[in-house]
Amino acid sequence: MPRVCIQSEDFDLGAETAALRREDGGVGAVVAFVGTVREHSGGQAVSRMELEHYPGMTEAAIEAMVDEAQARFDIRAARVIHRIGVLEAREQIVLVLVTSAHRGQAFQACEFLMDYLKTQAPFWKKEHTPDGAHWVDARVADDEALARWGIAAGNAA
Repeated sequence: MPRVCIQSEDFDLGAETAALRREDGGVGAVVAFVGTVREHSGGQAVSRMELEHYPGMTEAAIEAMVDEAQARFDIRAARVIHRIGVLEAREQIVLVLVTSAHRGQAFQACEFLMDYLKTQAPFWKKEHTPDGAHWVDARVADDEALARWGIAAGNAA
């Protein structure tokens, strides 16, 4: 089972969780984060979002993030699924699953991976609103979240 998957198809949280822990009797905790396409952003309604990536580069960047999470935290496994293409509001966009012997390390690693994904993964997002489509800019809050882990991003202007 690959640790990182970039796909247009939806994912099944239950199936992914079962697959990640199936062969590991040492798992005492599973933490999952599922992100969805919000219906509102910046005070505007969002009908859909388009996500683009750079094949090969995106997977390698996320693999490096998982390596960093495994080096920082006592986790047994991690899996990241990120969707691309056109996604309607409320559809699932990202899954981060982390297993560990104890919950604390799994929660921390999952949060670390999401903070890293928001700022370092090479994705481009375009939101569609009643006023037209626009590319989503990096946010200062996302850079600040990553800084908690001792990593400076500087993506936001």
